[in-house]
Amino acid sequence: MAERSTPQWPDKPGPYVALIDASSNLEAELINDWIQECCGPRSDPIDRFRIPPSRRRRPFGNVDPSIGERLHREDDPLCIPMRVVWLAPERDGRRRVRLIDVLKPGDPRDPNVVTQRIILKRHPDQCRIVIGAPARRSDLEKRWSQPSGRGPADGTTLGEFVALQAWLSLERAERSIRGQRYKVPKFLREDLFWSRPFQAGVERLARDSGRPVKRVKLRTARYLKEIAAQHSPYVIDIVNGITSTLIATAHHSVVYSARDLHDIYRLAEDYPLVFLPSHKSNFDHLVFQHVLYENELPLNHTAGGINMNFFLVGPLLRRSGIFFIRREFKNNEPYKFVLRQYLDYLLEKRFALEWYIEGGRSRSGKLREPRLGLLKYVADSYQRGIADDVILVPVSINYDQISDVSSYAAEQRGRSKDRESLLWAIKFIAGLRRRNGSIHIRFGEPLFMSTRVGRTEDLTSDAGRLTLPKVAFEISTRINDVTPITPISLVTLALLSREERGFTALETIEVLRPFEDFVAQRNLPTTFELPFTSSDQVADALDALAENGVVRRTEGLTETIYSIGSDQHLAAAYYRNTIIHFFVNAGITEVALGTGILRNRSMHIDAVIERALALRDLLKFEFFFSPSGEFADEIRDEISRYEIGELSDALIDVDMETMRPAKSPMVLRPFLEAYLVVSHALCSFNDEPVEADELRNASLAMGEQLLQHGILSTSEAVSTTLFTSGIQLADNRGLLSGTDAQRQEFRRELTSILDVLSDIADFESF
Repeated sequence: MAERSTPQWPDKPGPYVALIDASSNLEAELINDWIQECCGPRSDPIDRFRIPPSRRRRPFGNVDPSIGERLHREDDPLCIPMRVVWLAPERDGRRRVRLIDVLKPGDPRDPNVVTQRIILKRHPDQCRIVIGAPARRSDLEKRWSQPSGRGPADGTTLGEFVALQAWLSLERAERSIRGQRYKVPKFLREDLFWSRPFQAGVERLARDSGRPVKRVKLRTARYLKEIAAQHSPYVIDIVNGITSTLIATAHHSVVYSARDLHDIYRLAEDYPLVFLPSHKSNFDHLVFQHVLYENELPLNHTAGGINMNFFLVGPLLRRSGIFFIRREFKNNEPYKFVLRQYLDYLLEKRFALEWYIEGGRSRSGKLREPRLGLLKYVADSYQRGIADDVILVPVSINYDQISDVSSYAAEQRGRSKDRESLLWAIKFIAGLRRRNGSIHIRFGEPLFMSTRVGRTEDLTSDAGRLTLPKVAFEISTRINDVTPITPISLVTLALLSREERGFTALETIEVLRPFEDFVAQRNLPTTFELPFTSSDQVADALDALAENGVVRRTEGLTETIYSIGSDQHLAAAYYRNTIIHFFVNAGITEVALGTGILRNRSMHIDAVIERALALRDLLKFEFFFSPSGEFADEIRDEISRYEIGELSDALIDVDMETMRPAKSPMVLRPFLEAYLVVSHALCSFNDEPVEADELRNASLAMGEQLLQHGILSTSEAVSTTLFTSGIQLADNRGLLSGTDAQRQEFRRELTSILDVLSDIADFESF
C-alpha cells in the first residue's frame, strides 16, 4: 500500500502562525499531527488557527477574530498556510476521475468526513498535506494597507485578508500536485465581488440610477452568478471523459501541433491569452478543451450564449469552463458593469479567454463576418491598464465532415434553427455515431493588442472606430490563412465544378490535378501530402461522403460513379466553402480578364485592376479582402501567372489555356446568383421600401422560382445565408429604400457579370 506523502517544514526562523484550512475535524487532526511530527519540541512557538475552509465553505466573513489579535502583536511571525488535499486514484500514471467513477458516490477530491476516513485507511496515497508559500506578518500587513487591494478602506480586517491570501497560496501549492489543467478561480466572490473597485462601481451605479445601494448590490451579485463559470475539477474530468468517448465514436483523431500550442502558452507567462477560434460546430468547445486538458494546460474561460444554459447541459458546461452571456443587454448598465468587471478579473489574473469571433456557427462553411462585442470589452480593459498587453490567438478548427451539415443545409433553405434543449443535445450526440474523419486544429500567428490599439487611442473617434474592425478582420484573415485543405473539401470542389454529371474515382483525379497544382504553386496548407493523385485516396474521400449521404454512389457494371446526392448541393458546398477563400482572387481575376480574352483581344492592365476592384466591392460582405492597394498587387500577381507577354502601353496578353480549369464559375457563381435572386426580389417591390427580413423571405420564394425557370444554374444560390450577404450589399447601396430604376440597374450589373461567368464556363467546356 502506498504511503501518504508529507511536505517539509519551512526552513525559516519563527515564531510561526499555522493557518489551517480544514473542511473537517479529521483534516485538522492530520495537520496537527503532521506539525507535531515535523516540529517536535521546537523552541520557536507555533500558534495554530483554523481559517474558513475553502471546501464546503461557510461565509468568508466568519474569520476567527483571534487571528487578527495574534497578528497585531509586536513580533513578526512567519504565517504558514496548510491544507489537506485529496486526490483521485492513480491509473496509468495519471490521477483523474473517469466516466465509470460517476457511479461511485461523491467527488474523490472533495470527500465527506466518512469517505475521508475510508480513503485514509485504504488508499493513504490519495491524501496529501500541502503548505502554501510562507509570508511574514509585516509583508502581509503592507499588502493589506495598499489602496488598490482588499484592505481597511473597504472594511476588510487583517485577519480576513491573511485568510484570503492563505487560500490563494494554497491553491497554487495544490496545483503543483494536481496539475495546471485545474488552474481555476475558486474565490470569485471574495476576490472580485467584495473587491474595492467592484463595490465602488456598485455605489456609483446606485448613485446614477437613484436606487438603494443594497438593491444594486443584490442585482449585481445575481448577474455575477448568472455569468461566471464555476470550474469543478470533478466535472472537468467527467466532461473530458465524455468528450474523449464522443471523439473516438465520431472521429479518427484530433490533429494539431502540441509544440505550437506550448509555444503559445509560453507567451502567457507575461500576458493573458485570448483564443479566437472559427466556429463550425457545437463540438468546437469540447474538442479544444480536450486538447488543452490532454496537454496539462489550464482550461479556457469560454464565452457561450445564454441559450446553452439549459437543463443538465448548462451546469456541466458552466463547471467545465463556459461563462454565459445574454444576447441583448444594451441598456442594462448593471449587467454591462458586472461583465466588464468579470473580464477585467480574468485578464488581470491571466486566465485564458476564448470566444468565437464569428459570434455563431458558420452555416455555409466559410468564415462569417466577425462580431466586435467582447473584443471591445477586452480592448477597453487593456486601455484601462488591467493588462500590459493582450495576446489574440487565431485558431482554425476544421473537420473532415461534421454531423451538423444537414441541419445547416435545412436552415439555408428557410427552416428555423432548432431551439437548444436537452432533447436537442441528445439528438446532437446521437448524430455523432457516424464516422466523420479527423478534426484539424491549426494556430494562426498571435496578434499583440498593443501593436494595433493605442493605450490612449479614442476608439469612438472617426479614425478610432475603424481600429477594432481592422483587428477583427486581421484575426479572421489569419484564421483563413491556416485553415487546411482536406481531401473532402478538395473532392467536393471537383464534384461541384461539374455538378450536372457524375465521376468515377479516376475521372475525379483528372479534375483534381489542376487544383492540386494550384495548391502546390501557392504552398497552401493541407492535411495530406501532395500529390493527391492516388485512386485509393480519392475513393476513400468519395466513400466517406457517400456514407453520410452527401454523395450518391452508383455501382455500375464496370465502374462506380459518384455524384452529388439529391438535395445535397448545400451540404457539399459547405465543405468546399471551407477552402473557397484560397480561390477567390483567381476567380475574380478570371472575370476581370474574361471580357477581353474571350473575344481574343488584349486588355489594359489598369482596366483589369479596375474591374477586379469593382468585383471586390460587390463581394465585400462575402469574403475577407486585403486593403485595395494590396488587393491590386495580388491581382497583378494572379495576372502574371497567365500572362505570356506585356504589350506596349501597358496592354497585357494572356494564354487562355493556362486558365484551365476556370475557377470563377464554381467559386463565384453561387454567390453572384444568390445576389441576382435578391435583385429580382427587390425589383418585385417596384419603388416600395422593404425591410431586410421581408426581403429575405421574398428572396427564398424568388429563388425557387428562378431555379425552376432555369435562370439559376445551381441550387446553392437558394440559401438564406447567401441572401443575407446580398441584402447587406443592397442595403449598403441604399437599395432597400431605393427606386425601381436603381434596383433594375443592380440586377443588370449582376446579369452582366454572370454572362461573363457563363462565357468562361462555355470556354472551359469547349
